[in-house]
Amino acid sequence: MQKTIILSLLLALSVQSYSQSRQKDKQSKTQSREKTTFQTSNPWKPVTDLRADVAIVYSVKDHHGKGNMSFEERVQSWRDKGYTTHFMTGIAWGEYQDYFTGAWDGEQHLDEGQVTQKGDTLWHGHMVPYIVPSANFIKYMKEKVIKRVIDAGIDAIFLEEPEFWARSGYSGAFKSEWKAYYGFDWRPQHESPENTYLSNKLKYHLYYRALNECFTYAKEYGKSKGMNIRCYVPTHSLVNYSQWMIVSPEASLASLPCVDGYIAQVWTGTSREPNYFNGQMKERVFETAFLEYGSMESMTEPTGRKMFFLTDPIEDWPRDWVDYKKNYQATFTAQLLYPKIADYEVMPWPDRIYEGYYRTSANSDRKEQIPRFYSTQMQVMINTLNNMPESGNKVSGSQGIGVLMANSLMFQRFPVHQGYEDPQLSNFYGQALPLLKRGIPVKTVHIENVSYPQTWKDLKILIMSYSNMKPMDKAAHDHIAEWVKNGGVLVYCGRDEDAFQRVQEWWNTNGNTFKAPSEHLFLKLGVKEPFNGGEYIYGKGKVYILRSDPKEFVLKANNDEAFVNTIKTLYETGSTEKLEYKNHFTLTRGPYELISVVDENSSLSPYIMTGRFIDLFDPEIPVLHEKQVRPGEQAFLYNISRVKNPKTPQVLAAAARVYQEKVTKSTYSFVAKSALNTTNVMRILLPVKATKIEVTDAAGKTLPVESSWDAGSKTCFLKFENNPEGVHVKLSW
Repeated sequence: MQKTIILSLLLALSVQSYSQSRQKDKQSKTQSREKTTFQTSNPWKPVTDLRADVAIVYSVKDHHGKGNMSFEERVQSWRDKGYTTHFMTGIAWGEYQDYFTGAWDGEQHLDEGQVTQKGDTLWHGHMVPYIVPSANFIKYMKEKVIKRVIDAGIDAIFLEEPEFWARSGYSGAFKSEWKAYYGFDWRPQHESPENTYLSNKLKYHLYYRALNECFTYAKEYGKSKGMNIRCYVPTHSLVNYSQWMIVSPEASLASLPCVDGYIAQVWTGTSREPNYFNGQMKERVFETAFLEYGSMESMTEPTGRKMFFLTDPIEDWPRDWVDYKKNYQATFTAQLLYPKIADYEVMPWPDRIYEGYYRTSANSDRKEQIPRFYSTQMQVMINTLNNMPESGNKVSGSQGIGVLMANSLMFQRFPVHQGYEDPQLSNFYGQALPLLKRGIPVKTVHIENVSYPQTWKDLKILIMSYSNMKPMDKAAHDHIAEWVKNGGVLVYCGRDEDAFQRVQEWWNTNGNTFKAPSEHLFLKLGVKEPFNGGEYIYGKGKVYILRSDPKEFVLKANNDEAFVNTIKTLYETGSTEKLEYKNHFTLTRGPYELISVVDENSSLSPYIMTGRFIDLFDPEIPVLHEKQVRPGEQAFLYNISRVKNPKTPQVLAAAARVYQEKVTKSTYSFVAKSALNTTNVMRILLPVKATKIEVTDAAGKTLPVESSWDAGSKTCFLKFENNPEGVHVKLSW
């Protein structure tokens, strides 16, 4: 009897162990499929079936979007089609009318909107104000939104766009938060630089608090149900929020235990914001996108948080399809030039992309839904992301130059005080664009992350200025000084004349009497008053002070040479490596080749690549032996010579996702799935030309197909109409 009990216990433990192992395997497989995502407020529809790994269902509001379904029914509609489901909603705005109108707690809360000096509430939609996130609103988010989502079985929550407009800060709700935070009565931000700084620090704190509390609750509630809840922040880049005069917690969230990662919300709409270079203000979409994605990567890389990169084939502002295509290619290339990021939101809002009407050209008022050439190209591009590898390769060009950023970049943008202006964030771009436009892949460094050793890895020169931001914590200077002492080179650019140098902060309170925070840093670096421009030695490293504000390098034509020559001299001193000037950026990621050629460069030469490539920006995906990329253009190529297992039949490029592949000695078959009303093109590697091509729908009906054979690359080209239920393809030889 005792023996039987022991055997039963051992069997039970074995079964439990096996069950736990299977559960871990299942969870691991589920999370390994979370490489590509998209967000939608609508239920599944055949015309928006993208075949990414994850459908992020937006908003808990019932009957939201099309379909007249509850939130849970919308979620289930995507699960039924094989998608992993996550959840997203706004943290600064959303369909929270039950909160604002009093349906939730019996009290109206429309007075909790963000309000400007004129008394205007900033609205995101009808009865949807941008929110001052009070403790009561946070309670609502926990009880009405987060709890319901977790109860629906969702284990990944995205609270997007924690945005506090710099021009707001005049509501009763904000004044109450001011008194609670600072301990004294509210002060109008327009009356002094110090008031502005205090106002924006509070805005920053309020969303830091909101996300910290909401995510901490989500993890705790999930744990009580045996779930591991992951929490992400979809947010614009620090570059964009600073330029658009919005305050957000940004980099500080990357160190919170309850934050698992971000979505980098970078797209044409953010990257086309004009900036200055060589005295000219204009759109520089590729360069701005490159800096935006870079600021998102450097925000999280030292902290080990997950990062999804987003692109959008269109944008919020209505334009024409040709414009969308050109700028989509620029932002798409920019994101792929960061080889350590390999997770993507392939698009937001597929309904507006596939079903929206936009102009056919810049000079026409005629509108149409997405043209087949564009939807085909777009689907080829997003399907590469399902296979896009991480890579140890680096983008071409001289490595190791960084520009320092801080969350306080957002604090000084509005309003202007004492006449000191920073047009279009030129004090930031003045440090980056003169190098980027010369083909130097400058990176960004976040002052919030200087305590992490990873922040300093491979960094040779750090460029910084306090003309447009201020250090919120003096401890950052200890880490910067230590890096210089160990051999780093610091280039400080700034007159230190802006009005924010004199706000009441740590550098001029509690016994400190510095006129500017840079003076505290300079003393740490062994530089003595009067802190004149020039070169100084500190330990094994150097400090070079340029007494010019960075904006001066870009607001006037041909005014950046002294700055660039200084960087060149410092980069090359004591090194065999030269600072390379060029007009292009290239990167190889597995079989994929990325190329971008910049304009406004002394070289007007195209970049020429030879070999055997599939052109992934061409909806006909032709095989090329040479690709020329001119200034202002980008290219995305599949390098056929880099195919793994070239003797194995395989799909190299397609405007659909491939499933159920089967290979025999004389056949290759698979199922292709993508959105209805779109055209699939495929280039398939085969050992020899196919003698028979069978293309059928799910019911076995033969479908029309175009085909051709490229003998040089041994690839078969197919073209047929997509179907989310699956198109069955069998090639025989």
